[in-house]
Amino acid sequence: MPKPYLANGDSVLIERLGYDMHKGITVSCSGFYAPQGRVLRYDLARKDLIPSLTSFSFRGKKITNFEMETGAIYGLSRVLGHKCCSVNAIVANRINKTHTLNLDKVMDELILKVLERI
Repeated sequence: MPKPYLANGDSVLIERLGYDMHKGITVSCSGFYAPQGRVLRYDLARKDLIPSLTSFSFRGKKITNFEMETGAIYGLSRVLGHKCCSVNAIVANRINKTHTLNLDKVMDELILKVLERI
């Protein structure tokens, strides 16, 4: 099983883009089905993964986002010598089993906000 690793977004970009945005820990669970806690035909190898991650905290910060891309973007950025950070629209709450109904509006607003700030 792969070992987890930690990566930070660029602090200058984070400050520039997110002064009024919630900051938290994003976990990259690479893959759409099992790594995201979804079951297709087989049981999950780690049924406790998502629940254990939701109860995790580090220095008072909790995991606020599960997705598939940020880890790869941070790794590629580091290899190429670029600065990056991730900005995510939270569209589903796995704990409450709720999701955003106005996805297009949420994404459009986030894209415009980021473009204005860079």
